[in-house]
Amino acid sequence: MPVALWMRRVAIAGVALCFVVVVLGAYVRLTAAGLGCPDWPGCYGHLSPVGAANSANLSDAFPDRPLEVGKAWREMIHRYAVGTLACIIFALTVLAVRNRRQRLVGVPLVLALVAALIVQALLGMLTVTWRLNPLIVTAHLAFGLTTLALLWWLTLSLPTSSWGTAAMHSPGRSISGGGGSPLTSAHRLALIGLAALIAQILLGGWTSSNYAAVACPDFPTCQGALWPRADYAGAFALWHGRINYEGGVLDNAARIAIHLTHRLGALVATTALTVAAVFVLRRRGLVAARPRAWAVLGALGLQLLIGVSMVLKGFPLWLATAHTTGAALLLLATLALLRSLSAR
Repeated sequence: MPVALWMRRVAIAGVALCFVVVVLGAYVRLTAAGLGCPDWPGCYGHLSPVGAANSANLSDAFPDRPLEVGKAWREMIHRYAVGTLACIIFALTVLAVRNRRQRLVGVPLVLALVAALIVQALLGMLTVTWRLNPLIVTAHLAFGLTTLALLWWLTLSLPTSSWGTAAMHSPGRSISGGGGSPLTSAHRLALIGLAALIAQILLGGWTSSNYAAVACPDFPTCQGALWPRADYAGAFALWHGRINYEGGVLDNAARIAIHLTHRLGALVATTALTVAAVFVLRRRGLVAARPRAWAVLGALGLQLLIGVSMVLKGFPLWLATAHTTGAALLLLATLALLRSLSAR
């Protein structure tokens, strides 16, 4: 079997598993299982919750964190999935390095992927040992999505990928060159949309890690007002010491400020991504990129629907988890659009 085909299959498997890892991580946090195993990388000193449950001296080792088997299993399943993902990424790295003369994919890209994985593992450890510090939890989400983005970009960059770069031209003349070409403008708009989306994802992570989602239980108002009293200075204080952050430590005004900022960020990201997608759809010379533009608009509409429904329905678990799923889908769609507008 050709090496390129092997790499493509392994990369696709990595993207799929990483997507599951991101969503599973959100589910673990939303079910308050982030400290289901208060140590790392094991669970109460064992490889699985089964061993922890059968341990005779469990209460002596962690007197302040009694074992909750369900939460422990959710946490450890997430860790097992990350371990499997690490094996896939290292396999991709070996394939890329051993076949670097074929230039199937840039070695710096796979090395960046390995670096992101290592940082992600360290942040996973700190998430537990620093007791759900919001800064660490948000960084953990960011690097999880960074790993997903790098895997997806690698997949899109492989030869003969149907989601890779497409030839962009209008009938009779090329528009791929020139600083003022539609392709160049579309690429810049897609980059702006991606930057806005990244900022919004970080705001979402900060909202979640500070338990600020429920600060505004209504929409479009917040606690019955369009702009209630909010503490923006306290909302974005990055450090409150080495304490247990489970359940959040900020007061109501600070959580309102975080939630309102996240809503404003959604407006900015929606505008930027919509402008980029519509620009592509309205340019005849960018016909090949239109499916990606439609994918961005579809993922964007889905994410907005999930976000509003989540508030109106009282933040049910399945919708809260779907909100992270929608963010990951939107990131993948935006990267696919950007890749189709990029030169190899």
